[in-house]
Amino acid sequence: MSASPATSSAATRLWRPAAHRNLRNQWSKLSNYRKQWIAASSAGRSHATSLVNSFLSLKYIPHMELGVLSDMLNIRKKASDKLCKQQDSHRSNLLSSYKEMVGILVELVNASRSMRCYIKISSSPLLQFSSSPEDANDAGDGGDIPVCNFWTVSTFEQMAEELVEMFRREVILKRLLVLELVALSTEVPQPDKLSWSTELYHGESEDLAKCCLYSTETPGPVPPCLRDNESVTPTLSHTAQPTEETLQIYLTTWLTEVNIDTHRVDEILSLAGEEMRVTL
Repeated sequence: MSASPATSSAATRLWRPAAHRNLRNQWSKLSNYRKQWIAASSAGRSHATSLVNSFLSLKYIPHMELGVLSDMLNIRKKASDKLCKQQDSHRSNLLSSYKEMVGILVELVNASRSMRCYIKISSSPLLQFSSSPEDANDAGDGGDIPVCNFWTVSTFEQMAEELVEMFRREVILKRLLVLELVALSTEVPQPDKLSWSTELYHGESEDLAKCCLYSTETPGPVPPCLRDNESVTPTLSHTAQPTEETLQIYLTTWLTEVNIDTHRVDEILSLAGEEMRVTL
């Protein structure tokens, strides 16, 4: 039987530099998307803080001592109307930041799934390579041989998956915070809050599905992991607004990004860069 293009020694010699180039490209993307995430998360936290401040100011306006401003006509109403408009703007900006973070996660997932390099079936004396297999016997990993020094394609994939999983979990946690924050309202009675299955922007379910964060059985987004890695669908409050202390915890949780081990992310990028002889 003739050897598969994916397993012949000549193909392997040509496959390694092509696979090396592809890995450098994908890991450069992972590094750049990580930087984009930091910027989007920071912007989201700023919008969340502004939204909370507007909500608290609006909440306390009826009970504020206005001093010399008390004689001004409709001063409380004018202030309340302006704060309501600010709330709508901050709410919209927060949702935009969340959408941007989900989009970045989609790109992180795509890059982590594009580590393999397949050989095109061609009569050309120079082999060509693609991101999808044309030969059923071609696994895209060069027969699981080291690509650079010691790591195989599978090793690079495992490291990338560990990195992406942190951002996957963080997106779902941030979704929980966004749901609580965008539902802030001083109206009495309280309006119905969004449920966990509510789509926060058009196309969100499709984006989450690309990241394995959407369940077709429920259906709805995969719930965040709680203690001992248990998953419980969040029950959002419909009767009471969060206290000032609770809102501060929400903002601190957003800032901390508890699911992303920054030192481990830096370590993964450093190790992968050393293996490929590039700086990430």
